[in-house]
Amino acid sequence: MQASGSTAPMRGFRYYDLLVGGMVAVLLCSNLIGPAKVCTITLPVLGALSFGAGNLFFPASYIFGDVLTEVYGYARARRAIWAGFGAMLFATAMSQAIIHMPPSPGEPFNAQLQPALEIVFGGTWRIALASIVAYWLGDFANSFVLARMKLWTRGRWLWTRTIGSTLVGQGVDSLTFYPIAFTGIWESQTIFKVIAFNWAMKVMVEVVFTPLTYAVVGFLKSREGVDTFDEHTHFTPFSLKDEGELHTPGA
Repeated sequence: MQASGSTAPMRGFRYYDLLVGGMVAVLLCSNLIGPAKVCTITLPVLGALSFGAGNLFFPASYIFGDVLTEVYGYARARRAIWAGFGAMLFATAMSQAIIHMPPSPGEPFNAQLQPALEIVFGGTWRIALASIVAYWLGDFANSFVLARMKLWTRGRWLWTRTIGSTLVGQGVDSLTFYPIAFTGIWESQTIFKVIAFNWAMKVMVEVVFTPLTYAVVGFLKSREGVDTFDEHTHFTPFSLKDEGELHTPGA
């Protein structure tokens, strides 16, 4: 059994909205909390390595993106990406508004709270812009590559498209974020090293979590009764239209 999502309204799914909520939560926490702290670990052979704390959890948003695209298709993943984009814009505007509102002089605690808020949530306009642009480009690249690879592989070899799409998506993300945020502040060599390390670390997270991705994808396809192939999808990012061919597994 199959139905064309391009002519029928979006069907109801039991877990789609929960996955979108999880993806947006990871995205916001990684971008709001993580960038404020730089961590350094010492590894054998490699020595001391420094990275933003948010990079430990940000790759999870790509895993959510992989699952959404693999199970529900590019068009429904596209809706989730726009939800995350809107959430990031709102969080950025909200944090800046709160930081710039004058603190009450009658509350002594504000003397300690205001500088802390500025450090954790202030950032610079370049970092905020870089985060939003890099997320938008990287996530759409990730979803597009996975959807196209699913057609090329006829739905086989899930690991090739989850890892392959992450190689592209995280590459686009890192190549966008660091030059926008730090050109003229860091040396070019430092930017290149940070890009290479963060890209490799994020891809490694995807590789390590591949068995979990398999389990989640298998569960969702079974419970939702759907396996989406984007055979007739328009791959523009500028749409919220529900598209794609919905195939019932085993049919």
